[in-house]
Amino acid sequence: MEFLAMIDWSVVIQIIIIDLLLGGDNAVVIALACRNLHPNQRKKGIIWGTAGAIILRVILVAFAVTLLQIPFLKLVGGALLLWIGYKLMVQHDEEEHNLDAPDKLFAAIKTIIIADIVMSLDNVLAIAGAAGQVDNAAHQVGYVIFGLIVSVPIIVAGSKVVLYLIDRFPLIVTAGAGLLGWIAGGMMMTDPALIKQFGEGLADYATIAGIAGAIGVMAVGELVKRSSKKVST
Repeated sequence: MEFLAMIDWSVVIQIIIIDLLLGGDNAVVIALACRNLHPNQRKKGIIWGTAGAIILRVILVAFAVTLLQIPFLKLVGGALLLWIGYKLMVQHDEEEHNLDAPDKLFAAIKTIIIADIVMSLDNVLAIAGAAGQVDNAAHQVGYVIFGLIVSVPIIVAGSKVVLYLIDRFPLIVTAGAGLLGWIAGGMMMTDPALIKQFGEGLADYATIAGIAGAIGVMAVGELVKRSSKKVST
């Protein structure tokens, strides 16, 4: 009880709120990556993918400010998100006959972790800022870990809800891929190297770039899916 009394709960609550506000994106990515797994493996994919992403996010927080200033990092990250969105959209349902394969589970976990790291480049700065309110620097990472752990069950539950909806409404897969395209487009417009080259005003086009990214991923993904269906028939 004495330990709980020493915790600055206002900081913990801020970290939880930040993570949950961003958890919607994570839940969609987790669900998309795990949708083609066997039902018995979906739980493993969600838990291990989330755990790996959280651990790496804690590490990112420690280097948040430095990471966000690396030239072309956001540009490369945005391109990677576009690719992930495309791949998640065009995964063939025919692959389901091999759902029990261990490499399938590993691939889903890897996709979750990579996507979460890229999507968290901006988000970790907010979490680091909240933890920075703690006077003792040695305790700041502890607050980050505690806040993230508390929010994990909600993200996992959200992933399961999205998976349930995907099974019934496949169109959600297209919308999820579009969401990744949206995030990617906006991220690329705030890359330090591009802003240095074209000026601060470039960030004003983040919304337009996000719309273009979303439409691009969904359009290309849909075209590839239709082409694949024609070839298979």
